[in-house]
Amino acid sequence: MGEKLSNNKVKRNYKPAIITISIVLIGVIGLLSGKRGGEEVEAFDITILPLMNAIFNSFTFIFLLSAFIAIMKRKVKVHKRFIYAAFVTTSFFLVTYVTYHYLTPSTSYGGTGIMAFIYYFILITHIVLAAGIVPLALTSVARAWNEENDRHRKIARWTMPIWLYVSITGVLVYVMISPYY
Repeated sequence: MGEKLSNNKVKRNYKPAIITISIVLIGVIGLLSGKRGGEEVEAFDITILPLMNAIFNSFTFIFLLSAFIAIMKRKVKVHKRFIYAAFVTTSFFLVTYVTYHYLTPSTSYGGTGIMAFIYYFILITHIVLAAGIVPLALTSVARAWNEENDRHRKIARWTMPIWLYVSITGVLVYVMISPYY
């Protein structure tokens, strides 16, 4: 039997779930990146989805920043609520992102010069760190659930700034590419 936590719950091994979720999410998004798009969808206007992605990323950023402020003030319960809210908006983002990229061809950035360099720098760092944030965020939460507070803090010191960067750069990518949709 597993190790007992302070509230008589058993410490759980979340590693298999974290690995599975990370591989599936990153794999699906990776497969969609090479896809050219599906057929016309008449049920709703799918061109709204990139805007929804940016809105969800904006809320994620706000929730994460609020969670960071709450934990700095030692308001753990408030911190947890904002982290859960960030997971919800990130999940909504993932649904709309995968849906949009499954149904449409890829959009190319039309800018040139220094703006193209800035766009591609932001985009590439966003993509690489977004892939990394999946296991980091899940591991951070799992450690908190298992009351491994020291280990949670150690990984959260990396997770929080990376997740903040990923969420705000998702908005910036949208703002920069939106004229080309």
